[in-house]
Amino acid sequence: MKPSVEEKIRLQRLQRGLSQENMADLLGLSTTAYGDIERGKTELTLSRLSQIAAVLDLSPVALLTDDAVSVQAIPLADNTTERDLETLRLTVEKQQIEIDKLRLEADFWKRKHDDRIALDLLRSMGIEQKRERIGF
Repeated sequence: MKPSVEEKIRLQRLQRGLSQENMADLLGLSTTAYGDIERGKTELTLSRLSQIAAVLDLSPVALLTDDAVSVQAIPLADNTTERDLETLRLTVEKQQIEIDKLRLEADFWKRKHDDRIALDLLRSMGIEQKRERIGF
């Protein structure tokens, strides 16, 4: 699952060590308004996307494309070995897999919650869903 524009913005903000409050100040927004952008509650305009991209020192296209947003280069010590780099790469890959698993689990629980709400709504309206016999 590819990250949304909002997720990419959030990841880039965190990589730069900025808080939502910092971003809001730089964009001339309230912290709540900026938080709503990251949560996808506010629809992004092209103008606002361009402002955010400028603050993050990215092009708007980098936030819109399906390509993964690159991680900022981390300065390495002079004595860093190939083995250290491979360990780092594997650690990042493992964390990405864990993030993907958590997204899938969150999607599962969201669907389960939505189904439960729909069932409760049907029951409150007096529409009882007939249960299917399972062969006992």
